[in-house]
Amino acid sequence: MTSVLYDVPGPRAVLRNRLIGVVTVVVILALLGFIIYRFAETGQFSAEKWYVFTFSTVWVQIAEATGRTLAAFGAAAVLALLLGFVLAIGRMSDHAWVRVPITAIVEVLRAVPVLIMMLLMYYGLPVLGVDVEVYWAVVIPLMLYNGSVLSEVIRAGVEALPSGQREAGYALGLRKSGVMQLILLPQAIRAMLPVIIAQLVVTLKDTALGFIITYPELLSFAKLIGSQGTYNRPILQAALVAAAIYIGLCLILSGIAKWVEIRLRRSPRAVAAADNLAPLTHEGTTNTELIAAQRAQGRRRRG
Repeated sequence: MTSVLYDVPGPRAVLRNRLIGVVTVVVILALLGFIIYRFAETGQFSAEKWYVFTFSTVWVQIAEATGRTLAAFGAAAVLALLLGFVLAIGRMSDHAWVRVPITAIVEVLRAVPVLIMMLLMYYGLPVLGVDVEVYWAVVIPLMLYNGSVLSEVIRAGVEALPSGQREAGYALGLRKSGVMQLILLPQAIRAMLPVIIAQLVVTLKDTALGFIITYPELLSFAKLIGSQGTYNRPILQAALVAAAIYIGLCLILSGIAKWVEIRLRRSPRAVAAADNLAPLTHEGTTNTELIAAQRAQGRRRRG
């Protein structure tokens, strides 16, 4: 018995795969056990290493640093989404004088690392007489890089839709802007929402690069705590606390995205729009047939 993609493994292959799986799990558990053992041997679990986190002032400062991280992420995420839509629409333009420059801009922004953008903006622009606050030196590079990536995500989502969707919109008398706004973009966003959220998670994590240009975000404060010789330099403990906060923020963002995705799928307007467009999006249908089908639907609704 075979499938389309691969041959079903036989008894020997099944046994071999199980043995490989067991060996892999044992190796991973052994590595984790060794790491925990070394932590215990070097006193990383001792109360002295965690003493600094017993002060309420430290947790207040951690909360403030987390707030600065979220402030940079929030502004960068909103601006990146807006820039992504603008660049995606520009890349899909029918006019070469719009499409070609936008394509060049997207490729350049995607190729330059975020950290280099931050360094150029914070240390390079002052040489030219332009002073940039450290907050915007973090937000603007994140916006430029992630906006260019999101533009490709949105463009791929639009171009992946069946051609009948676009033809149906034109048959209804819509212009290209109306087809894009009312038909293509809503469907593309719903389809690409997991990828968009994944890129926003990357944006959240990339805010940690701000500590290199002295932005007082979460990682910067964790490094500050870890370097305190008075409290026995709790570098590992500060890193674990910061990592736990980053993981929690990413999980919250993923949960919000999942909730939005479920709401969009259950939206009555989305279901109604899909039902109305379904008869008009068969492949191979001519414009005349599309118009006739639309008029027939209108008569049925009026009747």
